[in-house]
Amino acid sequence: MHFPVNVHIGSLTIPAHLLCETLAYFIGYRYYTYLRKHTNDAISASHRLIIFVGAAAGAFLGSHLIGIFENPDLLKNVSLVYFLGNKTIVGGFLGGLIGVEVTKKQIGVKVSSGDLMVYPLILAMIIGRTGCFLAGLEDGTYGVPANLPWAINFGDGIRRHPTNLYEIFFWILLSLSLAEFEKKYRFSNGARFKVFMVGYLLFRFCIEFIKPAYFFSFGLSVIQLACLAGLLYYYRIFVRPSSLVESHA
Repeated sequence: MHFPVNVHIGSLTIPAHLLCETLAYFIGYRYYTYLRKHTNDAISASHRLIIFVGAAAGAFLGSHLIGIFENPDLLKNVSLVYFLGNKTIVGGFLGGLIGVEVTKKQIGVKVSSGDLMVYPLILAMIIGRTGCFLAGLEDGTYGVPANLPWAINFGDGIRRHPTNLYEIFFWILLSLSLAEFEKKYRFSNGARFKVFMVGYLLFRFCIEFIKPAYFFSFGLSVIQLACLAGLLYYYRIFVRPSSLVESHA
């Protein structure tokens, strides 16, 4: 396979990454609207829209802010172009979380708004990370050099950990695990989204060790510090895991 992969439609050449990213937003949102249509949603349509705006604003800021701090050595070159050109999913999720919580507090919504988004987000992430893989070195989501049988040459002659594929496998495993769990148990309000976030933050914290990131002298990267902050926010999951399951008493 030659990286980056492009899709040719007549005389038009479209980067596969851009195509996958667009499809991720479109299909993820369509899946969400389908689930909401077939779910007794406790949040009104108008409040959902306001929450979406809060989530989008928080995700945009969080994604780019964490993105520009990923490499502290380049902070002296910060500009609008640099700000917009650097983003990270971890920052997007955490920023979106903050945006949602602030928005819900302002409009008085107390029930979870994230549970309904879990499976659509997982689907969108699978599609999006497929695009990251097809982008090769241009996307920057590859891993460090490796001699493993499944290591991939993304175009520079060096075989690396395909960490974008690892993430796709993680999302598939998480989706199957959640679905299997929900066959036997019922999540309490907000628990599905908490498991989604904690699972991904733990995954990203671990996978960063085999990515070419900037590591501070104490051995952690900016992404890992952000993951730890998010995990600290959800500390109750580790203290009282039973709270994730709805009580029938």
